[in-house]
Amino acid sequence: MKLSKLRLISGAVLLACACMAQAEIRLSDPLPLAPEVTVGKLPNGLTYYIKKNARPAQKVELRLVVKAGSILEDDDQQGLAHFTEHMAFNGSTHFKRNELISYLQSIGVKFGADLNAYTSFDETVYVLPIPTNKKENLEKGFLVLEDWAHGLKFNPADINSERGIVLEEARLGKGASDRMNKVLYPKLLNGSRYAERMPIGKESVLKTFKPEAIKRFYKDWYRPDLMAVMVVGDVEPKQAEKLIRQHFGKLKNPAKPRPRLYAEVPQRSQTEALVITDKEAPDDSVFIRYPIRAAQEPVTIADYRRQMIENLYGQMLSARMQELTQQANPPFIQGGSSMGKLVRGYESFSAYALLGKGGVQPAVDALVQEDERARRFGFSQDELDRARKDMLRNYERAYSERDKSDSAGFVAEYSRNFLEQEAIPGIANELLYAQELLPQVTLQEINETVAKVIPDQQKKLVVFMGAEPKAGVSVPTQQQLLDAVAKAEQQKVEPRTEKVLASKLMDGPPAGGSIVSEKLNSAIGVTELTLGNGVRVLLKPTDFKNDQVLMGSTRFGGQSLFGDADIYNARYASAVVGSMGLKDLAPLDLQKVLAGKTVNVGASLGELSEGFGGSASSADVEAMLQLVYLYFNDVRKDAGLYQSFIGKQQDLAKNSMAQPEAVFYDAIQHAMFGDNPRVDGVPRVADFDKVGLDRSLDIFRQRFSSARGMTFIFAGSFELDKIKPLIASYLGTLPVGDVPHAYRDVGMRPVTGVVKKDIYMGSEPKSTISITFNGDVAYSDEQKLTLQALGEVLNLKVIEVLREKMSMIYGGGFETSMGQHPYGHYSVALNLPTGPENVDKVIAAAFAEINKMKTDGPSAADLEKVKLNWITRQQKSLRENRYWMSQLMGSVTQGRDPAHILRYEQRVRAITPQAVKLAAQRYLDMHNYVQVVLYPERKNVAAK
Repeated sequence: MKLSKLRLISGAVLLACACMAQAEIRLSDPLPLAPEVTVGKLPNGLTYYIKKNARPAQKVELRLVVKAGSILEDDDQQGLAHFTEHMAFNGSTHFKRNELISYLQSIGVKFGADLNAYTSFDETVYVLPIPTNKKENLEKGFLVLEDWAHGLKFNPADINSERGIVLEEARLGKGASDRMNKVLYPKLLNGSRYAERMPIGKESVLKTFKPEAIKRFYKDWYRPDLMAVMVVGDVEPKQAEKLIRQHFGKLKNPAKPRPRLYAEVPQRSQTEALVITDKEAPDDSVFIRYPIRAAQEPVTIADYRRQMIENLYGQMLSARMQELTQQANPPFIQGGSSMGKLVRGYESFSAYALLGKGGVQPAVDALVQEDERARRFGFSQDELDRARKDMLRNYERAYSERDKSDSAGFVAEYSRNFLEQEAIPGIANELLYAQELLPQVTLQEINETVAKVIPDQQKKLVVFMGAEPKAGVSVPTQQQLLDAVAKAEQQKVEPRTEKVLASKLMDGPPAGGSIVSEKLNSAIGVTELTLGNGVRVLLKPTDFKNDQVLMGSTRFGGQSLFGDADIYNARYASAVVGSMGLKDLAPLDLQKVLAGKTVNVGASLGELSEGFGGSASSADVEAMLQLVYLYFNDVRKDAGLYQSFIGKQQDLAKNSMAQPEAVFYDAIQHAMFGDNPRVDGVPRVADFDKVGLDRSLDIFRQRFSSARGMTFIFAGSFELDKIKPLIASYLGTLPVGDVPHAYRDVGMRPVTGVVKKDIYMGSEPKSTISITFNGDVAYSDEQKLTLQALGEVLNLKVIEVLREKMSMIYGGGFETSMGQHPYGHYSVALNLPTGPENVDKVIAAAFAEINKMKTDGPSAADLEKVKLNWITRQQKSLRENRYWMSQLMGSVTQGRDPAHILRYEQRVRAITPQAVKLAAQRYLDMHNYVQVVLYPERKNVAAK
């Protein structure tokens, strides 16, 4: 078969693909295993996956994947699959309680951010990234995995200590969504066991279970025939296999293993409706679940082709649904229909809509009728061509980045292969299938498939979820829901008409642009250009990715240049413009014109600055620059799309203050800044009455009608000789009329002194503590870094004391910031979710750790853990385009030498315990902080 020509793939790649194509693709052939991964099985049944991968360097991703989750729990074990995961960090054969976390921190692995685990219905997965700069790190990493597999101790005292932590995790999940889901899941899953085995479990079990119950779960299900070990990264495969055999070959299966069965999901016997309301629900939605069917993972190339067809029509149906939202009065805020997985082994077609002011009927009409239109009349050739272009482009990009992909992505793919039998033929084979098979997919075949897949008045579950009824707002009954669907099914539908669009954004590059100066910063490989119109450009060509170019730009000004009366127009100006499109093209029209391209650009009008952010594939840089050019020269005014934007924002805001978390956030902002009109609190419906089309568009044009004073930055896979002419043409011809490019200090400052405020809202027994220290500071990079170190060492104490010792929190901690604009300022914010009965104890414990830090400073060991983690992360970041974009952007706004990025490790190593101690004394002023505490509605806290 002849391969389609790909203009974006190099000659070497084309040659490789041509060699692969010499063997004709037979649809009946089984999907192969990717040649770059080694998959094997030990005599005891343990499966292993090994792949050598160089990104990131000096790091290997280890995983222990166990086919055991909450679905396997006995009645007295509900929640113990997840509890077992917790106990993996609380004592094992080779690590005492808390020793494991401390050791991993000492080699630069951060708990939570790096070291982690999760438990679901059918699996438990342990995540362990290990630095390989020292041989003993990898060997000890395998020892950790081995302990997790068969060496957990389950010491009764450790179990009792961990109960509080797990119960705090359960507390975090409580709220409107949890309450509504408990009603939804039994119906959604048709009475399946899945609805009875939520991973978090039952509090009654978590509080009272005996150690024998969790030991029984571990003994029954943590066995080699249900396990996989994955090793991907900077390691030799032979060495990895040797370590796997050494550590896991000795594991034994039980003499009489319990059968590992998967829960069945019964078929729905009748059409049914469900109405679920909650006074704290953030929004209203409607959901239609059609019959459930067995999901089939691809086994043969024919199966893979079938999956391609499913993805194609899914993409086209999604585009149609998105287009419905771009009306002056859209039927819903957002919505869609698709075939999707329900739980392991099952899938179903479903439709979903987030409701707007029109409520249920217009949303149901749109969902049902758009599905019926596709089922009856199919799609157009133009729609298929666009979907095919986009899909093929995605394959091409994935192939071009195959040697620049992070190891974590590969282990996620291998985990799905082990757990769900997802095929892993490898991206080289997948690209070959796309090149060969996509052109053969006909419109007739697509439409015949859609006619079979989209349900036609079949048995279904119709669900309304939303806020409780209140004055002027009604909630549908179950019968009204069923009537709404029945009415929609009886409506006549007509074929869809396709609007004719231009084939390209611009006819060609503008003439007259030039580059007047060029200089190279050889220390960091950044070229600085000055264009003929005065625009400054920084270029950082890299080989970090093979097909990624990032763009950003910045200039001071932003919302600060507009008065208080205009703050809402200024705040939403860029969003309003983005909702209307460019030239004569609405946003979805732009997507159609750009089909087959990988490009996005957005403008932003911030508090003190404005600019652009964007990304593109290497071949689509010109399209990215064209979008920037059009933002300056040809933004679009569309009253209908403006009204659609405002209406959707008001619909989203209408229930926002029903949520305790939103009220809490709003209270924090106002406690710190009072009633200043520029406080960016939780959006209200009335806010959007203050956003006018003409005024917001005028504000945008004021700031983006001129590029004077703006600096553009590009980082990624481009060649200087090829990108410079494009920059000269598109950025060098931008208008540069006289506009202010300095911000205005509007005088907004946080309160001083100690301010305390309690908020009572929410029906669940949960609280959140927020304590924020703010103040003025003479900014320096060194002080900012020291303040960050202070926050990090305090977070070690939050984990060690408040979580592990006191068992009063699950998560939370300190966050720090320091800035120099519009004045030198710092912030240290502490956020701690806990139980209402423990608020005073948690605050006292946190303040005790702050006082210790101010008196004694951090231990050298704790500070070294923080510094090593930072240095390890920066070594990875130095090979990432986004990091360079961020650092170069910071050098522009802070007026510093961009080469300071190379001195990061030196500056980190210079931080001393004494410096952190002094920072604690300077920044954690116990006479100047804002404390806001969220309590439940009923004031039943003993301490109060």
